[in-house]
Amino acid sequence: MFDAIKNSLFEAEHICLAPIQPESDAVIEARWTQDASYLRMLDREPARPSSPEQVKKLYDAIEKSVEEDGKLFYFTIRLRRDDRLIGFARIFWIQWTMGRASVQLGIGDPEQRGKGYGREALSLLVRYAFAELNLFHLGASVPEYNPVALRLFQGAGFTEKACQRQALYRDRRRWTC
Repeated sequence: MFDAIKNSLFEAEHICLAPIQPESDAVIEARWTQDASYLRMLDREPARPSSPEQVKKLYDAIEKSVEEDGKLFYFTIRLRRDDRLIGFARIFWIQWTMGRASVQLGIGDPEQRGKGYGREALSLLVRYAFAELNLFHLGASVPEYNPVALRLFQGAGFTEKACQRQALYRDRRRWTC
């Protein structure tokens, strides 16, 4: 019985959600930070590359937040066939009394994008948020220049509740988030 619960929470057909493996993951994720277009799809902050040591420090901060705050659940996304790291998924900004949180995911490995792994990861993340954490409402912040992510979230049942018009200035243009 426990294996069925474990599989339904953390494993999909092609991917699984897993903990961080700091030593090996930091080297891989540092490579992803060399891809400015990937970073810009994830965050409103300016893109900048990170070294493996900087990524390890980020992992330390994530682990500390997970343990101390209880407002962050962070997973790596790995291919089931070979346990290869391809991305991350997180539930964050949890407001327990309101049953709300935000979600974010990214497929950092460019060769693994467009294969449905993000859809599988989002499905697992949503299931975990509602079935395990007993949350009521999930949100995501997606800039308008990321139509792939917009379609992904819409396909998972997310609807546009609010937008910040012209909130982000990039490439000599204002974008809605």
